This record gives sequence, C-alpha cells and structure tokens, in this order.
Amino acid sequence: MRRAASTFCAVFVLLGTASTRCAGAAPPALSLDLGFQQMYDLQFAAAHGTFQEWEHLHPDDPLGPTSDAAAYLFSELHRLGVLEWELFLDDARFKQGKKLAPDPAIQQSFDRALERSDQVANRVLARSPNDPNALLAKVMNQGLRSDYLALIEKRYISSVGYMKTAGILAERLLAIDPSCYDAYLAVGVENYILGLKPAPLRWALRVYGAQTDKDQGLRKLRLTAEKGRLLRPFARLLLAVAALRDKDRNQARDLLAGLVRQFPDNTLYRTELDRLH
Repeated sequence: MRRAASTFCAVFVLLGTASTRCAGAAPPALSLDLGFQQMYDLQFAAAHGTFQEWEHLHPDDPLGPTSDAAAYLFSELHRLGVLEWELFLDDARFKQGKKLAPDPAIQQSFDRALERSDQVANRVLARSPNDPNALLAKVMNQGLRSDYLALIEKRYISSVGYMKTAGILAERLLAIDPSCYDAYLAVGVENYILGLKPAPLRWALRVYGAQTDKDQGLRKLRLTAEKGRLLRPFARLLLAVAALRDKDRNQARDLLAGLVRQFPDNTLYRTELDRLH
C-alpha cells in the first residue's frame, strides 16, 4: 500500500500543460498553459505570477487556484529532493527515506489555494452540477492533497482515500463528457497502481471500493497520453514509470525524450533520461 500510494503521488505532481477546458481552441498568451510551462521549467515565481493573474482575471475558474496549489507543491517537492525516480522504483530505499522538513508557509499557501478552488468549484456546481471544468478542478484537488499526504507527511493510507475520491469524481465527469480525456487518468491511476498489489490485498481494496485492474489502468492512461490536453504529459510520465517496472527501458526512454523536448529547461526529466542511457 505504501509503495502504491507513493508511486501515484510521485507522478501526479508532474503535470503537463493546462487550459480551462477539456478540449477547445488554443489558449491565449496569458493562460494556465503558460504557467504550467513555467512551472515545469522550474520557474516557480513566474508560474505563481501567471496563475495568480489568471485567478484575478477569471474569478469563476476554479482551475486558477488549483494550478497555483500545484506550483506550491511541486516547488516544495523539488526543494526537498523528493522527485527522484529511483526512490519510487526501489521499495527498500523508499521505506528507509529520511523524514522531511516541510515549510509551514508553503503548506499554508497550498491549503489556501485548494480551499479557494473548492469554494469556486462548489459555487459553479451548485448552479450547474455537470460543469466539466469545475469537476476537473475537484479531481485535481483531490490528487494534490493525496500527493502532499503521501510524499511530504508520509501518511500513505490517508492518501489512498483521496486517490479513490479523485477516481469517483473522474467517473462522474466522464459520464457527462466522455471526450474529456484528461479525466481517464484518475481512473487509470487507481486501477494501475492498486492493481500492482498482491491478490489478497487487491481483494481487500475492492471491498473498500477501489478499482484494481492493472491492464485496464494502462488502457485508461494511454487514452490520456494520446488524446488528453491538460494531463497528457503526466500520463506519458506515468506510462514511462510503468514501462520501467515492466523492464521496458526503450519505451521509457522514448517517453522521457518527448518530455525533455517539451520541457527543455527541466533538469529532472533530463537527469532521468541520462540515467536510462
């Protein structure tokens, strides 16, 4: 369970470019896409500036504060040196990992951004219960909370609960809009990560309500990797992790090379690709 939660969370924070729709026209110059590009080039101050300006100009878009929360989490994980693939592929190393010292100010900003997003999303859903944008923000918020619990606070079991909630919300979103390919990722993550567990634990997780089909999880992830917009790079990253677990270094190398081309200033992707070479 600990490894399942940690692997999910390690990749969830490595999101790709974002917009405020599941699909649609290309975004304007000032957009969440720009903020995520800055974030993945490790320009965290610039990313916060973009996200906060977007939130100011679009107060009814819950993805603004959601994106700002992602930048707080990603910068903290980067500062703490958490995002190393070997840590999440080596069970012994993960279990023996040192205790982290999170920044209380960052945690407070992270929590406040998620609270703002939930408040906006809830208002939108109160008048329009099937709004895809608000539902997508709620899915991402649950994933980000899962990340913080598992990777920083080391509360792995609690993090799985947030993972499950994200999956339930994603299923609801997909029932409304099956073409929102980003939402398949939350369902795919739940199935794939929990599907790695031994059979008795998978049975227990099903009783809990979790979906634990590894192959189905990979199929869902591929949908996001091929057709998603907001989370396409994240899905490709998770598929690279899955390929490494299956000893397919060539596929992992190809997926990482694509991410390096997309985010050339991100030393994390380059370092992992160099290790594969």
